[in-house]
Amino acid sequence: MDEEHTAGYKEPCAVCAAVDWGISDEGRFYCRSCHNVIERTKEVVDPNFNPGTSRVTAMGRGSRTKRPERGRQWVLCEGFQFILRSQADALVRLGVSPRFKDEVLCELWRSFLQKSRQAYASNPVRPTSVGGPGSDVDSDGAAESTANSSETDGDSCNQSIAGSSSNWSEFSGSLDAVSYLSGSMRTSRQSLLSMKRTLALIHVALVWSREPLTLSDLLRLVNDGHVPYVNAHQELPDEMKLRGKDALLFRVQSIPSHRVVHRDAQALILLLQLPVFPPISRQSLLHPSLLSLRYLMDANLPDELHPWVCRLMERAGMADQTLYTFHLEGCPSLPRYDVQTAALIIVTMKLLFGLDDRTEWELSHQACDQDATGTMFSLRRWFRVVQAALTRAQQRRNQEVAGKQWAAQKLLHPDSQKTSVVLKTKRVTEQVQVCFEKLSGRPVSARRGDPSSFRFFWGDGDSADGPSLHQKKLDGVLTLKDGVPTPSNSTYWHPALSASQMCSRLYSDVEATLPRTFVWLLQLFCFLLDVRPAYLFQEVLKVETRVVNGNSRKRSRKTKIKT
Repeated sequence: MDEEHTAGYKEPCAVCAAVDWGISDEGRFYCRSCHNVIERTKEVVDPNFNPGTSRVTAMGRGSRTKRPERGRQWVLCEGFQFILRSQADALVRLGVSPRFKDEVLCELWRSFLQKSRQAYASNPVRPTSVGGPGSDVDSDGAAESTANSSETDGDSCNQSIAGSSSNWSEFSGSLDAVSYLSGSMRTSRQSLLSMKRTLALIHVALVWSREPLTLSDLLRLVNDGHVPYVNAHQELPDEMKLRGKDALLFRVQSIPSHRVVHRDAQALILLLQLPVFPPISRQSLLHPSLLSLRYLMDANLPDELHPWVCRLMERAGMADQTLYTFHLEGCPSLPRYDVQTAALIIVTMKLLFGLDDRTEWELSHQACDQDATGTMFSLRRWFRVVQAALTRAQQRRNQEVAGKQWAAQKLLHPDSQKTSVVLKTKRVTEQVQVCFEKLSGRPVSARRGDPSSFRFFWGDGDSADGPSLHQKKLDGVLTLKDGVPTPSNSTYWHPALSASQMCSRLYSDVEATLPRTFVWLLQLFCFLLDVRPAYLFQEVLKVETRVVNGNSRKRSRKTKIKT
């Protein structure tokens, strides 16, 4: 509309010399590039003016009334349902089986709505809105509408949960956002959904489907923008207007951590009272026996290390599939497949190389002296190759974090009276972004590449992060005893493994006392999984406890046999 009135004005801006004019609400011309306001105003044609007369027509400046945007009444569970559907569709496009969405996620969503009594219940609990048309919506009517809609279409992810799509009004925002944030709902907050819990529900559905996608993989896809989360509210239909308190529920300002999503997934499972999950056998890609192969490749460690990881699992009693199959009686905690697998690799590295800032370098020096063909694995060389690649990868990640765009194209603000301020701020932000793109020579919103399960690419070529060490031999750290390969390292150190000391001592308190090589290896796998060192360190202590207890039980059994 502005182009029609500014087409005849081609004078450059006195500040930035741009010819890009717009018209403000007051009818004055302003520069869209630098927001400079000039004295020129929009020409208004008076239909009552008669040529040849000297009468001046007075024009009053009254308040402008805009045509209200039409929307329909809706509740928050509808909005979260659309977001869940867009997240599931994104995962299916990335290669996840459609069964994950159609048969698993939708059933979990129906079960959640029923357990929380938001739908599919005879007496649903529907929070009421404070003020605004439609705040006295009858919950029984909403439940009846939900039941009828579910009968007409079996896929609840393709329809509205409650309310009628023909119930149009000028009401802006959801009906129950105020109640969600009120103190009266805090007692049932565990049964309410949030943006973080959409990821938790997705994770539970992935585990149930036995998809080879760990929680760290899911969070990486979310962080890279391949799975909608940061601006997922843009997936909502246009008639579902977001206003007022909706901004506090759908606005995302950070990506949740691995610990937070895993905790919410555990809480959802307990709320839903799910039966025994499908078994995670050793042939499943979520089992550490196969998942460790992927992490060994990503860390550029030799393939010969994998049998030692499997032997450690057997020694610690961690190869049984019941440990990785969730059920409330035998395995009441949802396994952290990625973190447990990384901890197993770290403990295996400690068994073979010592990682005490002395043994690993002595073994590396001996391997170099014995290596006449260049086929032996040297931890010193591996450290130099991986450290250089890790430094570059951390710099790239820091640049991506600095250039990450959190602002959405679809505005979401808590106060409708501040719309003009938000629009002006958005124009300024876009202009500043354009300036930074010109200065850096690289678009900030550049399209990301295809997602990958690996952080690094090892091999030959310019695009590789470094030479591959996967085919190297471990002969330099092994000795033959009775014809059986045995680690040359005969000592193993570990912190206190008692339950009370493990809980009372923080990682920050013991980090200074830990060997530097071990801390570096811990940080490497933390980068691969995008978790905190303390989080992974606690899992390493759990694996070491199982190894020590397993050896103690075996020694006690041998003593009984001798007596």
